[in-house]
Amino acid sequence: MPMNHDAEANARSRVEEIYRSDSRQVLATLIRLLNDFDLAEEGLHEAFAAAMEQWPRDGMPDNPRAWLVSTARFKAIDVIRRRARFDASLVELARELESRTADQEEEDDDEQIDDDRLRLIFTCCHPALSPEVQAAMTLREVCGLTTEEIARAFLTKPATIAQRIVRAKAKIRDARIPYAVPDETELPDRLDAVLRVLYLVFNEGYSASSGGMVTRHDLSMEAIRLGRLLITLLPQPEAMGLLALMLLQDSRRAARASPNGELILLEDQDRSLWNREQITEGLVLVRQAFSQGQIGPYTIQAAIAAVHAQAPNAAVTDWDQIVRLYTFLSQAEPSPVVDLNRAVAVAMRDGPSSGLALIDAILEKGNLSGYHLAHAARADLCRRLGRTEEARASYQRALSLTQQEPERRFLERRLASLQD
Repeated sequence: MPMNHDAEANARSRVEEIYRSDSRQVLATLIRLLNDFDLAEEGLHEAFAAAMEQWPRDGMPDNPRAWLVSTARFKAIDVIRRRARFDASLVELARELESRTADQEEEDDDEQIDDDRLRLIFTCCHPALSPEVQAAMTLREVCGLTTEEIARAFLTKPATIAQRIVRAKAKIRDARIPYAVPDETELPDRLDAVLRVLYLVFNEGYSASSGGMVTRHDLSMEAIRLGRLLITLLPQPEAMGLLALMLLQDSRRAARASPNGELILLEDQDRSLWNREQITEGLVLVRQAFSQGQIGPYTIQAAIAAVHAQAPNAAVTDWDQIVRLYTFLSQAEPSPVVDLNRAVAVAMRDGPSSGLALIDAILEKGNLSGYHLAHAARADLCRRLGRTEEARASYQRALSLTQQEPERRFLERRLASLQD
């Protein structure tokens, strides 16, 4: 019996919703079953096209994700069979895929499927791939960002990102890089790359590099979920520190934008909206990481976030402790962005003149000349000092560099307030 119009529209909407929430999980499982990135992606897209056609007509399956995996597997094998008409060597591959994947699919349970994305991350972060390729592969394959979105995040061209991803897939295939979590002897050495990529994924979710939203909740929550999986596998201090950092930062999500999507700075946020459960969990993890005595950059950043989380309001924030932690962080992992954040903390502790001198010194070196937040920070300190023309020039420079619409509107409002 055919669906009515409303039911059909609801089914189509549900397919789109599942694509947003589950497509990367389905892809990760397909890569395990098919052992081929491109074939898995082709099967994935054909399965969702079939769902868009069949679910509105026949109704939703009881287990949509399992239906998509099974359908995509058959679609991918059909692709190989079609190609086998022109290449006889593919006939055996089609038979082998059908037999092997059927056995594996029958053995799958929810835990096996949930672990697939962790396997995929370790594959994308294999040491045979360069760091920039590891990040691009993870953002594309694990998180589903487009090449354009990744290019904006890395301040490079989409064609460059696309080329990196194509070459990486070829290297994974030709070098037979295993689709697996490393064993206990290899795991510690492989952890740094995975933590770095999880951090990049979370940051793209926490503060989207472009588009109309301040945050991308799907990415930040995926990074947190994978962080939890990682510390069950390897409860190492920096893994705990990174998970703590992500939880503490994400705890502010509901307060970081107004109901109509406008950016709200930390000092102006309604702290009653902060997620206390995430803060509690994050504080426990910070203490656990510090107690193990191996303090790395993620744990230090988590400690900074913990200071903010424990301040009942912005006025009583312990800026002296935050400056000391940033000094510690700059020694552990020197970076112009860390120096910028320390300069902002110094401005909050010692006054805008002290912070501005530090930011000007950073900008003179040229390292952050293309970083919009450096110019926005300078503009704010000039505004507070009454140096209106300098503030206006720095806001305009920041505006020319930002790709995120809420940030753009915020900077425009600040610029307009100077004119008023």
